[in-house]
Amino acid sequence: MWYRPLKEDSIATPSILLFPDRIEENISRMISIAGAASRLRPHVKTHKIAEVVKLQLKHGIRSFKCATLSEAALVAEAGGKDIMLAYPLLGPSMELWFDLKEKYPESRFSVCVDSRIALDQLVSAARRRSRLADIFVDIDNGMHRTGLDPEQAYALIHTILEHKDLRFRGLHVYDGHIHETDPGERKIRCDHDFKVVNALVDYLEKDGIPVEELACGGTPTFPIHASYPSRSLCPGTTLLWDAGYSSKLPDLDFLHAAVLAGRVISKPGKQLCLDLGYKSLASEMPHPRLHFLGLDVERVSNHSEEHLVIECKQSVQYAPGELVYALPTHICPTMALHEEVYVVQDQQIITTWKVRARKRIYSL
Repeated sequence: MWYRPLKEDSIATPSILLFPDRIEENISRMISIAGAASRLRPHVKTHKIAEVVKLQLKHGIRSFKCATLSEAALVAEAGGKDIMLAYPLLGPSMELWFDLKEKYPESRFSVCVDSRIALDQLVSAARRRSRLADIFVDIDNGMHRTGLDPEQAYALIHTILEHKDLRFRGLHVYDGHIHETDPGERKIRCDHDFKVVNALVDYLEKDGIPVEELACGGTPTFPIHASYPSRSLCPGTTLLWDAGYSSKLPDLDFLHAAVLAGRVISKPGKQLCLDLGYKSLASEMPHPRLHFLGLDVERVSNHSEEHLVIECKQSVQYAPGELVYALPTHICPTMALHEEVYVVQDQQIITTWKVRARKRIYSL
């Protein structure tokens, strides 16, 4: 049982256990799919940990994608050299982004833009700060969350090119709406929805506008985009893996590198009450929110802030105080609920790592 540390009595629960040897193996598999570390721009939102960034740097990955300013600051401090903020930058966060650029001049920061309003604010801030702003235009090719329709993007790109304070770096295309289980169907959908992006790229290049980088996809479409050499790749969950993707995407071969540890705190009837409430476990989806390891769970009968009550055939074998282990269905938001994690090597807890970028920043 690789996931079970030898000295369980030293583990405070609820907690997350990370396995760096497995993380490094996942990094190697990511590079193998990509063909080169230089094509990867992994998403930091999955782990939010400086030491995981450093493991990627060790393997030659230099570019990173972030969702928050806190994540961007973490990557810069860890030594990342190319940092994309793939989130609309508006309001006071605009000034904080320029503060980051000034604090970490050795790192190249870029931001995604999908509106004229955001672009105008960026121009004003760049002029006030006498700083050049690198920009990716965010493209919506079916997700309908952020991003411009490709037909509207051309005008915004031309506006960027008109301003000496701005530099057009390329396009960001996140296709999170594509998650078909069958890899063949997933590829058909991915290629179909990318046609509008290809048309935009062709149009720009014919007009003499180079697209320096085409940052594409997430985890489900990672190997599909990898087959097109002109695209950079933005998987995130592949670093830690989780029960959700391992069940939905069986064609992606990654190791589980994050395990949630909990304790039996009470035994109501023939049930087990665990300290795995939804303040320690992502609860945005219906149950099963966990895949238990070595425990055959029949039903979740109650899930609240600090408690998880389950029915299982082995309940008679467990006493209060004993540990249980599980794989979160969604690891990314689960990580953000923990201040720090245990690091396990050869079934020994060797240290802890802080989940530093789980917090928001309002000043530097």
